[in-house]
Amino acid sequence: MTNNKTLDKQLVINIAEQTLTMYQQQTVVVQYVVSTAKNGIGSQQDSGCTPLGKHVVAEKIGGSEPINAVFIGRVPTGEVYSADFGVLHPERDWILSRILWLSGLEEGVNKGRNSKGSCDTYQRYIYIHGTPDTELMSTPLSHGCIRMRNKDIVELFEQVEEGMPVTIVVD
Repeated sequence: MTNNKTLDKQLVINIAEQTLTMYQQQTVVVQYVVSTAKNGIGSQQDSGCTPLGKHVVAEKIGGSEPINAVFIGRVPTGEVYSADFGVLHPERDWILSRILWLSGLEEGVNKGRNSKGSCDTYQRYIYIHGTPDTELMSTPLSHGCIRMRNKDIVELFEQVEEGMPVTIVVD
């Protein structure tokens, strides 16, 4: 639920720049480097792409977990990621620290279905989340989500409310 203090805040994710910027009253509050989808932009189910358009933060998950907490299916496993732990599980797509689960607002673009099938950001489990600090930023490498440094997602999480607008743009 948004309150009056956050109504004028919004997040903008820029694919070309690989940045996430928080604005308040159209002024930059903070900007982070991110990593979007290796497969580029798109909204179709199983595409591995990052969806464009207008979204909201539907759910905030993990606020009480330690930094580098490991999540599977949006549930903390009780594990805390380390480089050694990562070597033991090379098959995992790491979702760490915090999750901001996005929901699309544009029917047929990032919500519901279109002529090609499901294109629903929420049903595709598209998040803004932490990733191992060894992963590159500023380079599209994710499976559709927006990856951030763990310290950055923890900081952002504290400034974001459910219902906050998020716009994902090409440039």
